[in-house]
Order: sequence, then structure tokens, then C-alpha cells
Amino acid sequence: MKKTFLLAAILACLAAAPPAAMAQAAPASVSPARLTPTVQAVRAVAPAVVSITTAKVVQRRAEPFGGDFFPDDLFRHFMGPGFEFPGNPGRKHTEQSLGSGVIIDGAKGLVLTNNHVIAGAETITAVLQDGRSFEADLLGSDADFDVAVLKLRGGTKLPQAVMGDSRDILIGEPAIAIGNPYGYGHTVTTGVISAVGRALRAEDGAAYADLIQTDAAINPGNSGGPLVNIEGRVIGINMAIRAGAEGIGFAIPVEKARRVVTELMDTGKVSPVWLGLFGQGVDERTARYFGLPEPAGLLVTEVAPGGTAQAAGIVPGDVVLSASGAKVEDAEHFQGLLRTVTAGEEVSLEILHDGARRTVGVRAAPFERQTAEALAAARWGITVRDGGGKGLVLAQVAKASPAGKIGLVPGDRLLGIGGERVNGMDDLTRAVLRHSMHRTLILVVERGGRGYYARITL
Repeated sequence: MKKTFLLAAILACLAAAPPAAMAQAAPASVSPARLTPTVQAVRAVAPAVVSITTAKVVQRRAEPFGGDFFPDDLFRHFMGPGFEFPGNPGRKHTEQSLGSGVIIDGAKGLVLTNNHVIAGAETITAVLQDGRSFEADLLGSDADFDVAVLKLRGGTKLPQAVMGDSRDILIGEPAIAIGNPYGYGHTVTTGVISAVGRALRAEDGAAYADLIQTDAAINPGNSGGPLVNIEGRVIGINMAIRAGAEGIGFAIPVEKARRVVTELMDTGKVSPVWLGLFGQGVDERTARYFGLPEPAGLLVTEVAPGGTAQAAGIVPGDVVLSASGAKVEDAEHFQGLLRTVTAGEEVSLEILHDGARRTVGVRAAPFERQTAEALAAARWGITVRDGGGKGLVLAQVAKASPAGKIGLVPGDRLLGIGGERVNGMDDLTRAVLRHSMHRTLILVVERGGRGYYARITL
């Protein structure tokens, strides 16, 4: 009951909250000519923007087998910072990072920001424009959408921003970014909307789609802050995801953020989705066969019976050329683009079907745990059971399967899949979906208290 009430309150505030400081009067000495629409928009939103500082204890990993057999950069690539093998503690130090956020519910003290701003944080502090400081708790987050919701402890009767509508953005209209770049709190930069529906691959390899592009400067520390239109309404959540870029910034459309917040507050997570198809990247030989100008796209190799791809008329042998306007580079890129889609959303696919190009709409469906378990058994040869918060325990391993061929046996504990930690069945669901089209897969396995890497080939 409490969660339902909280969700209703958030949605009401997202839809129709009054501007944070629209009622602020200009000093008598300020000429009306100086009160431009930009100034008024900044005054409306800036009081609801927070500068975020996080702190976490980072433990430098000790090698599981001693020496430098696993270089730090390789280890971090697969498992991320902070992960350690059993029995291998390392030295600890405190690491701080900066970011921004925007208050979406002043009565409840709720803040919208990026997931990467608060990922792994043990303490989160938010400072308002008026100097008030609050400790914050994480209510929910999703790494794929890079969205997180915080609650300010003791935060009530706070200023809050108005959410706009990112579906009617005009190319060339003014755009205002407010945030905490390089620790310079509540900095304002201006520009225009350069494009919408942009897709890109971030420096860490993550793929994003349907982003707003602006030439308003968005620098490290701006992440999580609002992108605002000339009416003082939030139309996007800024992402500082391309270091060194000049004149190019990106933001998550507020409509997408709104949907993610709804799922986070309703269920505590964002359900992974799929289109009911599998495939592989198009190599040069395949490109020549289909008459494509370059080796790019996704060759569909299998369509799930009864799935949404089948309903849309997609069949094995089709080639997916683009998804939601973004050119598909390969299978991994296609999977990455889908990670920013919510359940029920229609994805526009341009496909090559029987030698002709056509566009079809495929509705994204939830990727259920039962589907993940069936795919893990069919493709990898393993069935698992919950490991009590410490990975997953292999219950069965088919001898002739990819897992069986490399020597995995029942009782082994699975700690990581494809560079992601596995703590429970929900993690398995995401990992299976993310790596269902990969031909090789790196696992982190514990046996007899010792951890090691294992590579399976599909």
C-alpha cells in the first residue's frame, strides 16, 4: 500500500509539479531586458538541481593465483572494480566521485540522477543551490538505462522541477544544461537541440539508443543533471559519456526516464526485454552474399515460436540493418540497443527480407526467468540453483555441452558471466539475455574455495 501511494505521488509530481522557483522575483535593480527567457528558465529549475558527492571503499584486488597472471586492466574489464575472489583480500582506500541530480518530488525528497553517478557508493551526499546538504539513500537504479532514484534523508518541502515532454522536441530549439561539472556546482551552459534519436557506443562499450543530442556543454560532473527547454521544463537527464567531446552532449529523454522510474518504484527493477530472435553478426562473406555494402547488421539465425519477432513476420535468414533508427553494427551492438528499451515499447526494425528492404515494428516483451533457465540449459549445458547470495551453484552439467567440454561439474559455484557478477537468479536472467548471441563466454567459477576463469565456446 505504501509503495503504491509513493508511486502515485511520484507520477503526479512528474506530470504536473509547479516550477521550482518560478515565483522568485527579480531584484528591483535588474533591468527587465536582462530577464531573458533563458534566465527565467534557469531560475525555474536551478533550485531543484543538486550537486552529488559519493564515497566508496575500493579494495585493490590480490591475484587469485599470485603474481601478475591476471593483469588489473583485464580483470576489471571482465568483473569490474571492487570484485574479489574468495580468500584474496586487497588494500582498501576511499574513492570519491561527483555528479548531479534533479529533485522530482520535493515533498518526498526524491532525486533523479544517473546510475553511474552513484554506482557502488557507500555514502551519497546532495547539496542544493541554497547550500542545504542532505545524505541520500538509493531507492532503485538500472545500469542499462543509466537511471537512479535517490531519497534525501529529512528532505521535505523542497523545490522540485517540472518534467516536460521529450516527444515534441524541436531541432534547433534552445537547450540548457545545469549541473556540477568538475565540482563547480550549479553551473549553467546553453546551446540548442542538435538531434534526437541518436545512438552511440560509450567508451566503456555500452550501447545507447534514442538519446537527445545537444551542443550545450556536458562535462564530467554534469551527469544526472537536467537538460531544460526554454520554458524551464526538464526534457532530458544529462549523460557525460564521451570524454573530450566538444560541442556534443547527450541526454536521456525524460519520457524514457519517466517509464524507468515507474518500473523502479513499482517493482524495484527494470525488467529485461527481448524481441524473440537470435542471430550473429554479418561478416564480409555474408555481406557479399546478401549484396550489402559493408559487413554490418544482424543475421537472424533463430526465431522463438510464439514470440513477437515471429508475429512481425521475421524469419531466419533475414538481416536486421537498423533498430529504432540506429544502424546495427553486430550482434553485441544489437543487444546493447535493446537494453534501453522497456517492456511493451515497439522497436522499429529495418530488415532485409527476401532481397528487399522493409521496416517492421516488433514489440519488446519481458524476458522471463524461465526463458533464461531454458536457454542456459540448451545453449551452455548448465542448470543452476540459488547459491544463497554467493553466486549460483551448478546443479547439472551436460557432458557433451560447451560447459561440460571444459570440465565444469555439478557443485561448481558460478560467480560471474561475461564480465558481470552473478549473485542470484535475476542476475542469471540478465546475463543469459545479454550473452545469448555470443560465440565465446568468460565465466568466473569457484571450486574448493579457489576462483578461476573459464572460457566456453558455443
